[in-house]
Amino acid sequence: MTTRHTPTGCGFSASSTTDDVLAGVDLAGRRFLVTGASGGLGLETTRALAAHGATVVMAARDASKNRDAMATIRSAHPDADLEELELDLGSLSSVRSAAARFLADPRPLHGLILNAGIMATPLGRTVDGFEQQFGVDHLGHFLLARELLERMVESAPARVVVLSSAGHRMGDVDLDDVNFERREYDPFVAYGAAKTCNVLHAVEIDRRYGDRGVRAFAVHPGGIHTELGRYMTPDVIRSLMDRISDSPQVMTWKTPRQGAATTVWAATSALLDGRGGEYCEDCDVSPVVDGDSVAGVGVAGRAVDPDRATTLWELSTCLVD
Repeated sequence: MTTRHTPTGCGFSASSTTDDVLAGVDLAGRRFLVTGASGGLGLETTRALAAHGATVVMAARDASKNRDAMATIRSAHPDADLEELELDLGSLSSVRSAAARFLADPRPLHGLILNAGIMATPLGRTVDGFEQQFGVDHLGHFLLARELLERMVESAPARVVVLSSAGHRMGDVDLDDVNFERREYDPFVAYGAAKTCNVLHAVEIDRRYGDRGVRAFAVHPGGIHTELGRYMTPDVIRSLMDRISDSPQVMTWKTPRQGAATTVWAATSALLDGRGGEYCEDCDVSPVVDGDSVAGVGVAGRAVDPDRATTLWELSTCLVD
C-alpha cells in the first residue's frame, strides 16, 4: 500500500459544501456511525449522509440532545434513516458498552466517522485518569474503532475518517508523557498532541486494515463556530492569537456545511478508492510539509510517521486494556 499524499484534482475547494461534494451520490444501502452527531459538524455530517440515502447511527453523550438533533434532521428530510447510540468518549466503560450494543446488531458498518472532540480545555482528567483532550479526542475513539474494525472488515469496502485539525501543528504528542504528568500543561500543546494522535491513528488503521478493505483518512475541517470552542476564555483566545499572529489566514471561518464537506468527501469519494493513510483538507488530499508552522495547508511529517503511528497504537492498546 502506497500513501501518496498528492491531491486528487477533484475540483472542490475550501468553499465547497456537503451538498456540493455529494451531488449525484447515492448512499442507499450504506451504514455509517458518526460520533458527536448531536451538534456542530457531526450534525451536518449526519444530515448530509442521510439526505443521500445512508443509514446513520448518531452517537452522542447526551441522549436528549441527540434525539432533538434527530428530529431536526427529519424535519428537513422526513425519510432520513437514523439510529441513536449513547456514547461518552471520556469513559472507557461507556465506549465498551456502546460498542457492544452496536455489535449486537448484525448489520454492516461501511463508514466510521470519529468526529467528536474537545479543544483547548483547562487541565482535567477523564474518569479513567487520562488528560482529557488525549482521553476524549484520541483514546476513546481508539477503543471504539478497535472494537468495530472487524465488523468493518466484514462490511468492506469501508472507511474510517478521523477528524484532526491544522491545530496538530501546535504541539506534538509526547509518547512518554501523554497525560502531562511531568510537563507544564498548555491547552494548545495538549490539543495539538491530541490532533497529532488523530492523524497517527488514521495512518495505523490504514496500515493494519487497508489490505482487508478498510481504508482510513484524517481530516482538517477548517475553522467553524461550533461548541468545540466552549473553553475559549479571553486568556485562551489571546494565547491562540499570539500563536497565529504571523498567519491570520488560518482563522478564515467556514460554515458547518463547508466544514463538514471534507469529512463526507473523505468518507465517500470514489477518487479515494485504493488510497488511505492520508490527511485531507478543503475537500482534497493535502501534502506533507516540513516544520510546525500553522500557516498554509498540509500535514506535518511527524504526524504521518509510520513508526510513531505503530508506537501510538501499541501504547493506546496498553492504556485501554
